[in-house]
Amino acid sequence: MTGSAPLSPQARRARQLATTGLILGVFLAALESSVVATAMPSVIADLGGQRLYALPFAVYLLTSTVSSPLWGRASDVVGRRRLYLAGVVLFLAGSALCGLAQSMSWLVGARALQGLGAGAVLPLTLTIIGETYALAERGRVQAFISGVWGLSGLLGPLLGGWLTDTLSWRWTFYASLPFGVAAFLIAWKHLRETGTPHPARLDWAGAALFTLGSGLTVWGLESRAWAMVGAGLLTLLAAVGVERRHPQPLLPMGALRERTTAVAFAGNLLGGAAYFGVIAYLPLYAQGVGGGSATGAGAILTPMLVGWTLTSILAARLLTRVPLARLSQLGFLVLTGTFTALTFAVHAPLWVTSGLGFVVGMGMGFAMLSLLLSAQERAEREDLGAVTSGVLFARQMGGALGVALMALLIGPAAILAGGPALAEGLQRAYVLALVLVAGGLGLSLRLRVVRPVRAGAAD
Repeated sequence: MTGSAPLSPQARRARQLATTGLILGVFLAALESSVVATAMPSVIADLGGQRLYALPFAVYLLTSTVSSPLWGRASDVVGRRRLYLAGVVLFLAGSALCGLAQSMSWLVGARALQGLGAGAVLPLTLTIIGETYALAERGRVQAFISGVWGLSGLLGPLLGGWLTDTLSWRWTFYASLPFGVAAFLIAWKHLRETGTPHPARLDWAGAALFTLGSGLTVWGLESRAWAMVGAGLLTLLAAVGVERRHPQPLLPMGALRERTTAVAFAGNLLGGAAYFGVIAYLPLYAQGVGGGSATGAGAILTPMLVGWTLTSILAARLLTRVPLARLSQLGFLVLTGTFTALTFAVHAPLWVTSGLGFVVGMGMGFAMLSLLLSAQERAEREDLGAVTSGVLFARQMGGALGVALMALLIGPAAILAGGPALAEGLQRAYVLALVLVAGGLGLSLRLRVVRPVRAGAAD
């Protein structure tokens, strides 16, 4: 995606500083996601609304999902920098309002705003990196980003549990504010425009239909309103029809006709549904079945996040020697085998679940990184923002649907009862996750095996 002409020392330094700000922004979003998951049982106990346990997760994923393609396509049109900074501001405002929440309705609304900002931060970060670095260099930058996810995966759940146990669940939201302010200031000073703004007409009709259809589908699944689910799916079909006719569609419909990009989208949808659907309920499982504290509930998430991180770093180093298609297939093969094991280990001790969770994270690290890089390599420069955000859209939409579907399979009665009923409900969720990742494995086998790009001269 980028040229290989050497950069001057000044340009290299400016790029390093800008990348530091972007990585700190990723840390902002990653920390918040991993911290909050462990606090939710305490939030429910304080604010009430057990039947709405999944809603703060689903709403956050929903707003970040439906907004990310709009952020990505808009950045193709007006440039990346100003939209990235606006996304950080929205995320910080949502975090502060979450910490101040006095009711579940307030919390859900604040999480929606927070998700809107997150819809800009990660897609635009990956788009800017994809535009600034060639593939070999991009792998090294991805290793840094994976390290950020690893740090948040290691510290976030434990920090969230500790803050909840010693101070209040509200501090799990406030914890991201200092990092967000620092990310904003560094990016504001050092980030330069990487896109090529050009006049275009954004697909507002498609954006509205996608937002409405996604919202109806997820909300309908959450409330078991099947008519609403049907209306949401029909609305999404209508959105696709609008997208196919628009000259600048929200999602890159032309690119989706290419096999690699289509597999990257579908693989992220299936993998995201399996992973995020399960991760939303593991803290509740640790407390409701294992009888642990919020800190212990956080510990059960840590191996999954760290496994994703370490394997992403490994995959970034392997991409100049191993075809991206093979890395993706390896990831889905690992996921399929591990979710099979989890369905039989639902009554095992928590350390067994944690160990298998680490392997789940490993599978996601191989599969998700390789699919994203494959799609970026196939994208035209003018569609890079839309393709990158579209891949993340698919992963996040899968997450939102996965959380809602697994809530349906587990059932509100099991969530309230805990114990064996909750364990059996989670087993049903594992079976669904297994079906999803097995589908991703089948799709990954259709990827073309392309000779890896050897690292050339450093930029």
